[in-house]
Amino acid sequence: MGMGTRARGMIGGAVASLSLAVFAATPAWAQPLMGQPTPDGIGLQPAASPLKEQAHFFHNIILLPIITVICLLVLGLLGWIVIRYNAKRNPTPAKWSHNTMVEIIWTVVPVLILVFIALFSFRLLFAYHNMPEPDLTVKVTGNQWNWAYEYPDQGVPEYISNMLPADQTTPQLFRLAADEPMVVPVGQTVRLLVTASDVIHAVAVPAFGVKIDAIPGRVNETWFRAERPGIYYGQCSELCGVDHAFMPIQVNVVSQAEFAAWVASKGGSMTPASAEAAPGGTAAQVAAGTTGAPVTGTASTGPTTEEGAAIPTAQTATTPTAQPAAAPATAPAAPAAQ
Repeated sequence: MGMGTRARGMIGGAVASLSLAVFAATPAWAQPLMGQPTPDGIGLQPAASPLKEQAHFFHNIILLPIITVICLLVLGLLGWIVIRYNAKRNPTPAKWSHNTMVEIIWTVVPVLILVFIALFSFRLLFAYHNMPEPDLTVKVTGNQWNWAYEYPDQGVPEYISNMLPADQTTPQLFRLAADEPMVVPVGQTVRLLVTASDVIHAVAVPAFGVKIDAIPGRVNETWFRAERPGIYYGQCSELCGVDHAFMPIQVNVVSQAEFAAWVASKGGSMTPASAEAAPGGTAAQVAAGTTGAPVTGTASTGPTTEEGAAIPTAQTATTPTAQPAAAPATAPAAPAAQ
């Protein structure tokens, strides 16, 4: 009995100390930073997209209670076995070694727990793959050791995003801030087409719940929708080489007007004229354009008629409405120069 009393006292003291530590640390946990790591913080970054909100629910409401109950149950069983079945209280060990009911319980219960977790896990996985109609497409290419971004819908050519040096940012944001961030409008569904040019990289932005591999020769797809303006940071999460730690991802979420101004500053356009002018664009984006409008970035838009419609030229990609007459199989050879 003495040993049991001492053991219960030690367990009670440990629980009290843990509770005091949790209580003392609570104020530090209550102020997490949005879009970046929190010093001395605990838990996931605050959610800034619907996908991350679902991931928070899955982690905090489903997984944490289950693992907490399991840990407490195992701890309780260990304590009970140590106290109840120690050598002092049982000088003569029992001879039995199996219990059919116990073995059935510890086989069936874990299976049921995993099936329960799978129901929510598959729902979250389906949400990642069930992308809504995208409003914006960004092609992301991982390089050793920086990121390249391209906006095919708006005609923004590829640009390189490098890490800001320590003297151009704060200690908190060193190795997180970038000189040329990705810019997206708030409240819009952003489709990411992710690939790599050399080795395997990975795009990870915790506030959006985004983490996907960038693999050479393959294009992976994911999406997010930022629900509030701000600056959000991520990093390459795949060991890609000696400068792996110098591949930050900075995403600036701005208003629609600010995004349009940024696109214009990059030489792009918010109103693509046709599907050919906006590869990867959606039907809604194409419908927003004006037929025959000049396409930014082309060498020539060609002449127009009095009504303003563009006349197809050799430099203009058009879809013929009828098949032209068959051309000769071969063209006559030019006379040789004398």
